[in-house]
Amino acid sequence: MPEELNPANAKLPKHSKGMRPQFFHDPTSDKLLAMVMALAGEVSVIRDRNDTLERLIDAKGLLDKSEIDQYKPSKEVIAERDAWRQEYLSHILRIVDLDAENMGRNDVSPEWQAVMDEV
Repeated sequence: MPEELNPANAKLPKHSKGMRPQFFHDPTSDKLLAMVMALAGEVSVIRDRNDTLERLIDAKGLLDKSEIDQYKPSKEVIAERDAWRQEYLSHILRIVDLDAENMGRNDVSPEWQAVMDEV
């Protein structure tokens, strides 16, 4: 197989070309749907992984489920979770951020910027 046709060498664009598909009359509804579906996918994966872990823990008799409920994370664990959460929210809100980049940061209202800063 020629080197340029090898799928391992494919260079994919970072952003898709063309217009985003629109399903609703209001483009904002489409953006909200995209965010909700991204969240639904993430929750589904997390739920499956959590279920797997709990089943393995139970099958091996390693922990009682009440120990999981009573777990108190350390400051380091909280910091790691906060960092992950910030990255996760950035991923979920990517579509909003892309629009903000396209319109320019100077074009957003102070109220909108305050909400984005808080998130």
